[in-house]
Amino acid sequence: MKTIVCFGIVLCSLCAAGEVLVRKPGERVLLQCGIPSFETYVEWRHGADMIFNKPKKTPPFQRKGNSAIVLRSKDYRETNLQISGLKEEDAGKFTCTVDGKSQEHTLLVVSVSADPPGELQVGEEASLQCGVRGHDSAAQQWKSPNGQKHPETVRIESVSLSDAGTWECLYSHEGVEYKESLVIKVKGPEAAAPTQKPESTPTHGSVPQYPPGVSQSPSVTSLLLGLRWWVWVAVGVGSLVVFLLVVLVTVLCKRIKRRKKRYLKMKMGRLPLQPKQYCQCERPAAAEKPRQGRRREKPKAPPPAANIET
Repeated sequence: MKTIVCFGIVLCSLCAAGEVLVRKPGERVLLQCGIPSFETYVEWRHGADMIFNKPKKTPPFQRKGNSAIVLRSKDYRETNLQISGLKEEDAGKFTCTVDGKSQEHTLLVVSVSADPPGELQVGEEASLQCGVRGHDSAAQQWKSPNGQKHPETVRIESVSLSDAGTWECLYSHEGVEYKESLVIKVKGPEAAAPTQKPESTPTHGSVPQYPPGVSQSPSVTSLLLGLRWWVWVAVGVGSLVVFLLVVLVTVLCKRIKRRKKRYLKMKMGRLPLQPKQYCQCERPAAAEKPRQGRRREKPKAPPPAANIET
């Protein structure tokens, strides 16, 4: 029975301790209270400073604190807290209280950097900084790629190629060790380009040296002005095609110009339309028909005489 009671006390203390969150400056963090809903009120505090206190009313009336972190904080899903644009001073203890029950979280803000930033040059001076805010350990240290440990600020008087690799910033919190990595790139001196030996020009009377397998007599594929024969053929064919295209474009332009000029003259009435020429046959004209005289009309027959009664 005593063992069960001790186990319950330890479990409750672990639940109240909350979780440890590690973030970098500029990032966003979500602190979960662990209780999804509340009946009376919910409150978040950063150390002793209140961030907000929200009672469950209709409508809800939320009170906010006066610290700088309040402007970058907001409640998320009733009981959670979300912080944007983290700064080093945001590290520390956060306490969530829901209906009288409290839970504590720890936020660690870690920043690792190299000066000068970016790729380092061999032989230049550089320094590595490791800053951790919010942990209970007094110091942190660096671990080089070869496993050697250094203090929290490393000063390299002359950077070498062996300094390239992943450096680890080591620190601890409540007996748990944490680490943050920083990749260092080192650029070595550029290798000098191999100098070409100048070719010796043959003097008068000397015999030119040819590589093995090459005939010493001039071949058909000899160079002409530094170019081979097929290059000259390609240049000639290309020039001929360009010339033909220029001629074709010139002829088309002149033809279009003539048609346009003729069309404008016809439109303005300056060019009269030519009548159609029909075919005329050469033959003598037909003689006129003689005019006939007017026919005489036949006299009408006299009417029959009437019978006279005697």
